[in-house]
Amino acid sequence: MFCYTSGTTGDPKAAKLTHRNIMAASTASKFGGIEVDENDCYISYLPLAHSFEKCLFVMAIIRGIRIGYFGGDVLKLTEDCEILRPTMFPSVPRLFCRIYDKITGRLKELTGVKSYLANRAISSKLYYLDNGAHYTYAFYDRAVCNKFRQVLGGQVRLMVTGSAPIAVDVLNFLKVCFCCPILEGYGQTESSAASCITLPIDSKAGHVGGPLPCLKIRLRDIPDMEYTSADMPYPRGEICFKGPSVFEGYYKNDEKTNEAL
Repeated sequence: MFCYTSGTTGDPKAAKLTHRNIMAASTASKFGGIEVDENDCYISYLPLAHSFEKCLFVMAIIRGIRIGYFGGDVLKLTEDCEILRPTMFPSVPRLFCRIYDKITGRLKELTGVKSYLANRAISSKLYYLDNGAHYTYAFYDRAVCNKFRQVLGGQVRLMVTGSAPIAVDVLNFLKVCFCCPILEGYGQTESSAASCITLPIDSKAGHVGGPLPCLKIRLRDIPDMEYTSADMPYPRGEICFKGPSVFEGYYKNDEKTNEAL
């Protein structure tokens, strides 16, 4: 199938993704920390033409996950979640930032004891998250965070973000509010969306984790840009992927066919 890139470096190009590519990425996600089964469900609202959604859909088919489709209006997505009550919530930074703004807006409206308790809960849970990847705290969860969790139906136990970077403070804030890990992924259309992903046991945000088992990654030196794999403390270079989830190439239109049309 053809899956168009976002056009970051020019016009969008049609990446030729095969059944093998999508299957490799979707299957490998299990070893990347996405532990789900037939008891789980997720809400589908991302464009079906997006490689991220394609990978999620195939993963759901493989593992028997239930899929609920949103009503068609992203602005009413939280209302759809209240009905579906998903256990997994994959999304993109833009929507996570909107949820972050919604929760912080509510916190600013609190006064007195409620304000103190809510801010105390957030600060305490952020501390425990940073010192051991602890997402739950019985008292604060019951008193404060369960109200935040209701924004997405109250049953979410795993969240995934990808397609663009997300601010560290936003990511950590949402982890403690929803009492669950938020795995940050990195990849390209050309690698069937999934390439790297963080693990639930990793308490530090600001990175995208290691490669999935279906891929090998290496850095190719670019002397003209002064990027080398020997750079310290962080090696740099052009990121190269190799593995069964990497596409076969770009589709090229036949100029004569286009002229005839």
